[in-house]
Amino acid sequence: MAADALVRCRVSSETKAFLQSIAAREQITESALVRQVLVTLARTSATESPAIGKPDETGLRAERLSIRLGPDDRRLLRDRAGTRGMPSATYVAVLVRSHLRKLTPLPVAELDALKRSVAELGAVGRNLNQIARALNIGGRSNGPGRQDLEAMLKIAVALRDHIRALLKANETSWERGYGQTTD
Repeated sequence: MAADALVRCRVSSETKAFLQSIAAREQITESALVRQVLVTLARTSATESPAIGKPDETGLRAERLSIRLGPDDRRLLRDRAGTRGMPSATYVAVLVRSHLRKLTPLPVAELDALKRSVAELGAVGRNLNQIARALNIGGRSNGPGRQDLEAMLKIAVALRDHIRALLKANETSWERGYGQTTD
């Protein structure tokens, strides 16, 4: 439900200071605190209140959440989001969903790199199968020799290990924060 109406009132200096201290303790704005109080009051005192505090179910997006960060935290957020190729707000949303649902998301760029690696591994595997099939039939391979096959196998194993390490690093970075691994 869009907040499109304004409610104003005057209060004493003491009341204003009291509201400021509560808002600071709750880490919200005074306006948000007063809104919460009004919604709670309306819910408890009115038997038929008009859609007070009910979430908008017609929109596709969820509620907006605002947070306050100090300059240092904001800079860290911008840096970490940048390393993942994401806007800061998207990074925070993914991070929160990841934490709440115990997920380890892969950003689009990292997922694309993994898909390309898997495709390359598939191509190497097909080539090795063709060579093995020809050798099993008793034919002679005009292609790579034993040393070449061993080199391809080493490459495939190294790529597999690299992908495993990438997935582990991704998981660790979402759990502990970027660059703070304890391996």
